[in-house]
Amino acid sequence: MEDAEAQLEIEWEPRTRLGRMVKKGEIKTIAEALRTGLPLKEPEIVDILLPDLKDEIIDIKMVQRMTDSGRRVKFAITAVVGNEDGYVGLGQAKGREVGATIRKAIDDAKLNIIEIRRGCGSWECGCGKPHTLPFAVSGKCGSVEVLFKPAPQGLGLACGDVAKKILSIAGVKDIWAFARGTTRTKVNYAKAVFDALKRNAEMRIPESKKKLLSIVSGSAGFAGE
Repeated sequence: MEDAEAQLEIEWEPRTRLGRMVKKGEIKTIAEALRTGLPLKEPEIVDILLPDLKDEIIDIKMVQRMTDSGRRVKFAITAVVGNEDGYVGLGQAKGREVGATIRKAIDDAKLNIIEIRRGCGSWECGCGKPHTLPFAVSGKCGSVEVLFKPAPQGLGLACGDVAKKILSIAGVKDIWAFARGTTRTKVNYAKAVFDALKRNAEMRIPESKKKLLSIVSGSAGFAGE
């Protein structure tokens, strides 16, 4: 893995300011990259800073369109990436070939990666470990609305399959989830879950609450705040 990462750094020619900073070694973690406020436009940045990133395919749809020259078929793919430790991204792509479109969707997910907060926000627990979300948070897309509430350690992910994929790859181990709307529409369901996680990342939290709820931002191995 380290050899592949080193090879990528040698071959990659960054096109953005953030990319050049990463290649020069001025930025060493994904947390630092996200905090610069610079746009993330190159998936290679995430490949270097999060080499152990995992990916999951959420949905594959075949889209047909009639044209003057005949029927055109494309594939619409939704993918999620994460390191199972505080970082997650959701992406989409369309294309004529499944393999190439999957790679495009994964790259798009890398460009949308966010750093989420985890903690021990359940009144039933109090273990002090970042195994769930620190507070209740909701998300919405189309008709689908989701609500996540902190759960005690050992409960697991009490949610639908789509939410389970996204939360587990983000590093959330326990959750209470409530959903309404047309959750059979996997793409909207996935976007609603990701919207909730984005709200989790954007919420301002007093320092006293961070200590009380054992909140960590990003990877639990280092302080992300």
